[in-house]
Amino acid sequence: MAKPVLRIIIGSTRPGRVGAAVADWIAERAREHGGFDVEVTDLAELNLPMYDEPNHPRLKKYVNQHTKDWSALVAASDAFIFVTPEYNYSFNAATKNAIDYLFHEWQHKVAGIVSYGGVAAGTRATQMLKQVLTTLKIMPVPEAVNIPFVTRHLDEDKRLKPTEEMEQSATAMLDEILKWTEALRPIRAQ
Repeated sequence: MAKPVLRIIIGSTRPGRVGAAVADWIAERAREHGGFDVEVTDLAELNLPMYDEPNHPRLKKYVNQHTKDWSALVAASDAFIFVTPEYNYSFNAATKNAIDYLFHEWQHKVAGIVSYGGVAAGTRATQMLKQVLTTLKIMPVPEAVNIPFVTRHLDEDKRLKPTEEMEQSATAMLDEILKWTEALRPIRAQ
């Protein structure tokens, strides 16, 4: 049986962002884990406009090629890791916009969250994101990686240098994502 596809979604689109460095680290950890085929999607590169489909996403009557392409990526995924900054006690608009483009493609899949920020480490963004994910029938695992004062963990080349706690949290989250991905496989197959 093929390994499940784990799609890592870089939520920040801001110039000067650190999300890509965080995503590079968690993608490497996910590949080392060995339980997944890992793919990374950068919302800055995907460049979805603000939702511009004339039909509700539950109808899957997409008219724009960018929506069809995004639909295919999400549909081909079994699980997700959202890499998200915290903006004003929540997650950022680009992530919400990308989620709102689709409906059925998200269902009965699992998600982990890697958040980052200042003193709160993105935990408030994580809580807001979980509410949206569960509405779309995505199972967010409780295990997460929350990175406080993220810029302190970047080296001179802007690569993330994780702490032991971050590494342990990543392992726990990846293990749980794999368990739930396998548990939900029969439902996704229906």
